[in-house]
Amino acid sequence: MDKIFLIINKKTAVIAILSVISTYICIRYSILADYPLSIFATAIIFPIVFSINSAYKRREIALGKYSALKSLGTAIFFATRDWLDKPSKENINKSKSLLEELLSACKEFFTSGTDNLRENERAVYNAFSGISRFIKNDLRKNGMASGEVSRVNSYLSKMLISFEDAKHIHQYATPRSLRSFSSIFITILPILYGPYFAHEASQYSEYVTYVMPVLFSLVLVSLSNIQDHLEDPFDGVGEDDITINVDQYVSHLNELDSL
Repeated sequence: MDKIFLIINKKTAVIAILSVISTYICIRYSILADYPLSIFATAIIFPIVFSINSAYKRREIALGKYSALKSLGTAIFFATRDWLDKPSKENINKSKSLLEELLSACKEFFTSGTDNLRENERAVYNAFSGISRFIKNDLRKNGMASGEVSRVNSYLSKMLISFEDAKHIHQYATPRSLRSFSSIFITILPILYGPYFAHEASQYSEYVTYVMPVLFSLVLVSLSNIQDHLEDPFDGVGEDDITINVDQYVSHLNELDSL
């Protein structure tokens, strides 16, 4: 039931009620018109479908960047565990702790909105700095070959790129003008189409006269809500959002440590 209310909300009810009232008034005063339905397709359906497709692609890119961030972090953990002749348990645990700190900072950055964006970003880069110093002070000085140190630094560099790419997805939405355009027409078209619904009502029985305006409102607003939920893949709103699970990642590293 909660999933249904994610796409059917108060906005849906308000627009459906207004479209029903508009239809009733048009029937009551015989205000009839046979509007073309192509207006719905050009003014609403096409822009919304375009926005949903764009938002979905952004989500998939963000998911790939999140996956890269975790996998490259795991590669640094493996390097700490396996590339030194005598790896110390302290260094292995420290690598896990630093990766946990980084993922926790990323989670805070992506899920806390824009109020403390700079502070949260600074925390992420503090975590990256900790990993950078770890590579220099705990891996290189403990005998890791220079070529291998360079490779681990390249892992860190790719992690930075993944974070920056995901950050820009988080900060910059799909075209705002297009979404505003769609939102305006979603609000007014079901109401303005009252004369069309009234015209078509002659073909239906009394009890189903108002099904069409309600159905139109339901479909249009639901599509708009789906697009809004996909807009920010990290905001925790919607079934398709990306969940940053720090505990699960650390648990996975602990399992790998025992292999």
